Amino acid sequence: MQRNLTNLLIVAVVLVFITACFCRPDRNQQSEPKAPANSSSNSSSGNDKRPSSSPDTSTGDKKDEGDFTVDHVAIKSSKYTELDKQVRSERLLEKAADQLNKNLILPYDLELRTEECGQVNAFYDSSDQSVTVCYELMEHFFTVFRSSGLSENESYDKMFDAVRFVFLHEIGHALTDTYKLPITGNEEDAADRCSAFINLTELGEDGVNAVLAAAESFRIESKQSGGADKRDLADEHLLQEQRFYNSLCMLYGSNTSKYSYIVPKYLPKARAERCETEFQRTADSWASLLRPWRKG
Repeated sequence: MQRNLTNLLIVAVVLVFITACFCRPDRNQQSEPKAPANSSSNSSSGNDKRPSSSPDTSTGDKKDEGDFTVDHVAIKSSKYTELDKQVRSERLLEKAADQLNKNLILPYDLELRTEECGQVNAFYDSSDQSVTVCYELMEHFFTVFRSSGLSENESYDKMFDAVRFVFLHEIGHALTDTYKLPITGNEEDAADRCSAFINLTELGEDGVNAVLAAAESFRIESKQSGGADKRDLADEHLLQEQRFYNSLCMLYGSNTSKYSYIVPKYLPKARAERCETEFQRTADSWASLLRPWRKG
């Protein structure tokens, strides 16, 4: 469990490398959807995707006038004592902030925060420029995976994988607001794609697990909800069913040979035909948007 906590919070450091080399996952699939025994998912060969433009380390006239800072809000109940203790003693957020400050330009301070929020959530708050991961969110994901029949240990692993996806989703919101990045579509979808992009291009096995765990949680939650109502349809977030297919499309599009087992068992062929282009456009777009904010 402590190892997973470390993986969750240190992932922020990968943001500094997203316009450099793009390492590909090379492993056996362990998460749902599972690859059949004869699947090509074990192979590192295939159509490996990379941003088409070369990195430009020039920062132009961007001034570094802020830092990533850390705040651990005191917990209110004893149920999250162990999680809070591990995060503090390992200085996990502090280490992530240090690495980010070495490599990313900020126009003002941006705070990374852990908190018992009183609700299931993780969020970026533009009013005080902070990214918060709530302990309730971890508990929620654990419950979701346990309800699907997974063991306690499996549910813990899936929980931290899913939270990793959500954490990077909120980092996507923070960078979009901080850097005033142009987003020409739904920002929630853009943040999902930012998270999938970083996970799939930088985090190897852990990143693939994060995308698969997020997709699995979207699928389970959509079944448990019994269908969308007016509130769901009006919400700025996509429906859970759509997020499920979008996540799988990003994974499949990142390497159609390696993840061919996804089609057509989990991803319809008609959608799969467009996933390679979807992933490549996402990779090129985020690399281009963030390039001016990297330190040389």
